Amino acid sequence: MKKIISTEAAPKAVGPYSQAVQMGDFLFCSGQISINPQNQEVFTGDINQQTEMVLKNIEAVLKASEMNFGHIIKTTIFLTSMSDFATVNEIYATRFTKEPPARSTVQVAGLPKGVNVEIEVIANRQAI
Repeated sequence: MKKIISTEAAPKAVGPYSQAVQMGDFLFCSGQISINPQNQEVFTGDINQQTEMVLKNIEAVLKASEMNFGHIIKTTIFLTSMSDFATVNEIYATRFTKEPPARSTVQVAGLPKGVNVEIEVIANRQAI
């Protein structure tokens, strides 16, 4: 049965979508960008800070479904510039110290609200 996951600890959706949808043991998380969930303000500054904020937002959505980074089986990273790849990769790696998930990274022409990084994830309750 499909279950909509929503938490105040992550940014509200900026369009007609859910923060995440759980279907059985799978959790499909919408892409997260650097929006502060406390005030819904967009942060478009330093890529380090954007990436940290995105990962914290993902963590909040996972927690709302009683999961964590260890449950993630697939990620997709969207970057507006591949010159940010090494920086984003370094910060991303701090969350996946063993058995990292499958991943794709793509450069895009633009992202919502003028941010430079967006990450979406798929998690599975049985992954740990």
